[in-house]
Amino acid sequence: MIRKVFFALVGCLLMGQSAQAALDIVITGGIDSARPIAVAPFKWSGEGQLPQDIAEVVSNDLMRSGKFKPLARGQMPQTPSSSGEIDFAPWASQGVEAVVVGTIAPAGNGSYKINFELVDVLKGQLAKTQGGEANGYVLDSRMATIPGAQMRQFAHRISDIVYERLTGERGAFLTRLAYVAVDQGAQFPYQLRISDYDGYNEKVLLRSREPLMSPAWSPDGSKLAYVSFENQKSEIYVQDIYNQQRSLVSSFRGINGAPEWSPDGRRLAIVLSKDGQPDIYIIDVASKQLTRVTNSRTIDTEPSWTADGQSLVFTSERGGKPQIYSVNLATGATRRITWEGDSNQGASMTADGKSMVVVTREQGQYRIARQDMESGAMLVLTQSALDESPSVAPNGSMIIYSTIYQGRKSLALVSTDGRFKAVLPTSSGEIRAPAWSPFLN
Repeated sequence: MIRKVFFALVGCLLMGQSAQAALDIVITGGIDSARPIAVAPFKWSGEGQLPQDIAEVVSNDLMRSGKFKPLARGQMPQTPSSSGEIDFAPWASQGVEAVVVGTIAPAGNGSYKINFELVDVLKGQLAKTQGGEANGYVLDSRMATIPGAQMRQFAHRISDIVYERLTGERGAFLTRLAYVAVDQGAQFPYQLRISDYDGYNEKVLLRSREPLMSPAWSPDGSKLAYVSFENQKSEIYVQDIYNQQRSLVSSFRGINGAPEWSPDGRRLAIVLSKDGQPDIYIIDVASKQLTRVTNSRTIDTEPSWTADGQSLVFTSERGGKPQIYSVNLATGATRRITWEGDSNQGASMTADGKSMVVVTREQGQYRIARQDMESGAMLVLTQSALDESPSVAPNGSMIIYSTIYQGRKSLALVSTDGRFKAVLPTSSGEIRAPAWSPFLN
């Protein structure tokens, strides 16, 4: 069974799933330990209906991070639109740490003027009780004029600002997901899709009659590398997500799989079996120059780069069972780096290099785990029977992966500390192989 599953991962021969226009969130754990905050409805000064409920988008973003528990609107003691309107005492009595307030007004030509403030409740209450002007309780305030089509993206930008000011870490809400979807009843059953991280603004990049798999984002977020079987064999392509142009990168005999971009965006680590067993290679995307990295008599697969671009981590059976190894690209020195569990595979490093996320197997159960690179200690983050294909958010706070929920293959989120969990169920079809984009401007 181990070898069967491992070969499936080697070839990336996992069917994709069909996507929704937007992802529903089912919280399965951790929200009670999150920090209480509030995002008040933004005051709309135009005519008719509010064009975009920015406050709702921001509230959902912060909730999905696992670090915050936004107050429901029905529980808010008031609905201020500026820091000067806030009565701090009732917010503090509910334990709210910070409040986001704002306004939206028409700016002509289909654009809107948006103001928002992030307010520290404790500092504000202290300033008021001492009878002086508030000093430093407005943690951030911004104003921007935004085209109507970009209002949702700007809401994610607000979420990033709030997240960073309250945690000291960069937010990852203005990011995208890539995934492979399958609809067996369609003329072109296999689709490569991208969307905002929350499932909105979905776009189909490619339709195919044959499997598509293993999407991987370039470091600048402009391209995707992926595996295609359009020509009745595995091949690796790179596609520009803006102009749709694509180029064939690797089409050797046998397996061409598991592409992963180097940090400089010039090379791909790939898996080839052209000389026998699957081994790790590096290919220069522009010149197609090929460099062999491993040369073993067992399966080496699933390469992933370290942040400095000097090493790769990969899955290998050279010890008898799938485990994670690292190889220094300058010296070729290779060492095993996972020891817990029956087997470990599908590793990826967090951006700070301090942790590694893997699929670990214990007693026949495949689960997502995080290993501390300094101590080697492994923390199992999920509890399902078949969790796979983890992809880490660029700020290292969350992991998206494939799981089974209510009998259907769905995507799920887990925080890297394991305290927050959520499922993103699909109403129909299937989605797998999620890939979280880098930070986007």
